[in-house]
Amino acid sequence: QVQLVESGGGLVQTGGSLRLSCAASGRSFSSYGMGWFRQAPGKEREFVAAISGSGGTAYYGDSVKGRFTFSRDNAKNMVYLQMNSLKPEDTAVYYCAAGSMYLRYSSRNYSKRDAYDYWGPGTQVTVSS
Repeated sequence: QVQLVESGGGLVQTGGSLRLSCAASGRSFSSYGMGWFRQAPGKEREFVAAISGSGGTAYYGDSVKGRFTFSRDNAKNMVYLQMNSLKPEDTAVYYCAAGSMYLRYSSRNYSKRDAYDYWGPGTQVTVSS
């Protein structure tokens, strides 16, 4: 079992920055691929970014490439999403997710919700224009 808790959301102006954090409980954290998804009101949950268990490979959705950076610290069971140049369309609830690299998560499905076993409760990010 893995429990995930996000933090760092808030209100920021267009062009500003935020860093989201996700703390994971449980063992063998490095055996989990991690992902960030977001969901705006009335919209489908959207893939934002993913990172491999070692942190050596990160993937990004087209809408955030070049602005967001996903990193992880396996010694602390933490992942981070640095969000720069924020836009009003980035407003959403952001969810952290973990997928077992033995059973679910892979380089072929990291952008799909099915790649992940565990989800956090989410943190709200609001970007004002």
